[in-house]
Amino acid sequence: MMLGTTAACATVPASNLDLPEPIQFVDGYGPIFDSGYQLAGIPPEYTAGINRRMTGVYLGEAPANSIDVDPYAKFLYYVKDDGTAVRYPVGVGRAGKSFAGNGIIQVKKKWPGWTPTAKMLRTEPDVYGPFAKGIPGGLRSPLGAAALYLYRNGRDTYYRIHGTNDLGSIGNSGSAGCIRLFNHDIIHLYNAVETGVKVHVRSESESLRVDPEHYLRGVELPPKQIDPEEIYGEEALANDHPPDFDAVDPNLPLDEANVPLQ
Repeated sequence: MMLGTTAACATVPASNLDLPEPIQFVDGYGPIFDSGYQLAGIPPEYTAGINRRMTGVYLGEAPANSIDVDPYAKFLYYVKDDGTAVRYPVGVGRAGKSFAGNGIIQVKKKWPGWTPTAKMLRTEPDVYGPFAKGIPGGLRSPLGAAALYLYRNGRDTYYRIHGTNDLGSIGNSGSAGCIRLFNHDIIHLYNAVETGVKVHVRSESESLRVDPEHYLRGVELPPKQIDPEEIYGEEALANDHPPDFDAVDPNLPLDEANVPLQ
């Protein structure tokens, strides 16, 4: 994929000269408002180099209007019908834990809740057992801002393409098999695709043939164990709330009738 990106950054202004230098976020990764949540910008150390959203000429083998995932190079491509693609950095499953082959996005949800599968509870009880009752949609959910649900032959595979707060996992292998994106990127992808879009996950031989330069990019991370208090504790509950899909960004300027300018 021949990709280009600008050096433009979204700057968070400081109101006082005594404050630290403002963070300069990569364009597209600054603070955003979504469904009642004010999401922080992604620190530039996580979007350095190629670990960011880019658009360019698509040199892969998937058809137009489809999603092409390279789990070895840690990229997801949304292939357009004009010969270009949007490339997103992703986090993928650890060795032996990943979706492979072909599927279809049959369901898409914003800020979905999550419950570990029976297989996850059986194979990694120490990691997932404390969360067996599930986590509602919101800031605490490990599915993040949105999820695209992968089906095969009309059946849910229980694999998802979803957002995450675990910024360090993007560009690496560390999930239980799902495909993770920065929340900023899953919001962008969610808004771009409709249900019915086909998904292909490249095999190792395909990755080597199409993108040998980035083959085996990243590292394999150990399972991440979360203190249940961070999810179910009083402070965690107080700092979260259900998504409000009709919420209007309070930072938007108002017109003469006090209606936000979109």
